Amino acid sequence: LKITKYMTPTNNKLKVQDVEISLATIDNQDYISLTDMAKGKNDEARAADIIKNWIRNRSTLEFLGTWEILYNPNFKVVEFDHFKKEAGLPTFTISVSNWVESTNAIGILSRKGKYGGTYAHKDIAFEFGAAISPVFKLYLIKEYQRLKELESNQYNLEWNVKRILSKANYHIHTDAVKNYILPTLSDLKEAFVYADEADLLNLAMFGCTAKQWKTANPERALKGENIRDIASINELAILSNIESLNASLIKHNIAKEERFKILVETIKEQRAVLDKVDYLKSIKKLSNDTYISMESNKQLDK
Repeated sequence: LKITKYMTPTNNKLKVQDVEISLATIDNQDYISLTDMAKGKNDEARAADIIKNWIRNRSTLEFLGTWEILYNPNFKVVEFDHFKKEAGLPTFTISVSNWVESTNAIGILSRKGKYGGTYAHKDIAFEFGAAISPVFKLYLIKEYQRLKELESNQYNLEWNVKRILSKANYHIHTDAVKNYILPTLSDLKEAFVYADEADLLNLAMFGCTAKQWKTANPERALKGENIRDIASINELAILSNIESLNASLIKHNIAKEERFKILVETIKEQRAVLDKVDYLKSIKKLSNDTYISMESNKQLDK
């Protein structure tokens, strides 16, 4: 996590004991509306008081401070200690805004406007759920897990669909090689041409050939996996597009070097657009339950 002012509301909402709760994302982390949680069990004025009373509690402050120390390198520990010493005194008061401004906290925040209210990182939101009731907290966690599993299943399904489309377009691509390149070469060079054209796409998309990937990943290669099995959803979509594009360029007798430049530029443009639209689809899949973020892609592809 890092300090940021940007909060993106999501279309998904949690429904816990007939209470509809908004979700938002900050730095690709899930934040849950504490305001919605409190309002669902009380009127709006009472909901604000619940949050105020909860955050001024000494145990709450210790929880918030410990969370920030774990995940926020810019957290001001000295200011946190000051609040902790005053917590419990009858005259002690604190608001979410005061807490954030004084300590540089990122785990909880307050926003005004259309999507206003108090939001907290899911770890903190689960803890706040106990302030409403232990039962509410359990149902909140269960509903959140259900939503995450649903999202995961949807992405896995799309992953498989994109993989199938990529394979289908690959046949179109190899047919173009066969019909427009092979007739001009001897039969002895046939295998080389196929591999060369396939690796042209791999080099443009992943920065390495299929053979280089297998050499770097012998255990996965033995399982029958290949370089495209670890591609992200967005990469598979782009790969499907450039396979068709390269087939068209081959038919128009575009030289290999020029085709490579066109493919690389196309990948760059499409990746920028797709990753901006949906960051999650830029995540690489390592296995059925293991994923790796874009920040690790370069290390993975080496």
